[in-house]
Amino acid sequence: MIEIKLKLKELLNLRHFPLANVEYPHKKRDYFIAAFTFFCVAICLISDANASLEKQNALGVSGWVFLIGLLLGENREVRMQVVIAVIFATIGEHFASPFMGGYTYRFGNVPAYVPPGHGMVYLTAVALARSGLFLRYAREITTFVIMVCGLWSLWGISGLAQQGDAVGALLFCVFLVYLFKGRSPMVYLAAFFITTWLELIGTAVGTWKWASIDPVLGLPQGNPPSGVAAWYCLVDAVAIGGAPLVLYGFAKILNYLKIKALQLRSAD
Repeated sequence: MIEIKLKLKELLNLRHFPLANVEYPHKKRDYFIAAFTFFCVAICLISDANASLEKQNALGVSGWVFLIGLLLGENREVRMQVVIAVIFATIGEHFASPFMGGYTYRFGNVPAYVPPGHGMVYLTAVALARSGLFLRYAREITTFVIMVCGLWSLWGISGLAQQGDAVGALLFCVFLVYLFKGRSPMVYLAAFFITTWLELIGTAVGTWKWASIDPVLGLPQGNPPSGVAAWYCLVDAVAIGGAPLVLYGFAKILNYLKIKALQLRSAD
């Protein structure tokens, strides 16, 4: 009993959350990235609802142009995080959609705009996570997200929903673990907003559809699952954890090449 109380106290301490009652600075760039991505996501998914494959490819080109433009103002660590997020998410998309059939796009493919889209979505989560608004009201926003997603999950398993969503409820529990035990809760919190936005629009207009029965767990899932943000949090966690390792590896390689180049010059 004492151990349970200690764990609960540790959980409520929110040690990885920003300090409360602090006036954090607002940067226009962070809000621009978020607003621009929310707008682009809506336009892209609605446009793709009845688009040809050629138009999908054109949307993909536009996505890469926008992503590269947004990254020009970021440091190399964030850029590397985005690169890792794009690679990991794209591999995951091909595995989860065409291979496993967890959800299906209109043409049974992974649209060309999806890889750069994942980059923009990740960058938006980072931008919102460091914004003055999210840092100042982290606890209030957390309460709002838990209430909304929690009620959504309960609805999915209540028997009242047209399509059951046991998978969504499980993913919501996973999302809570990310939020309270992860080292980057603000990124995960921000991810909920942009990913819920894109999932609701994408499924509403028919750009993709989630399978009514999850092919791995064999459980009913919503369209989209209520806790779908948890999948995106996995991408975020891999990007955040992998970027320092990759940058360190590159630095070691460059240092090695410099030493070799100096040795060759000395030998001459």
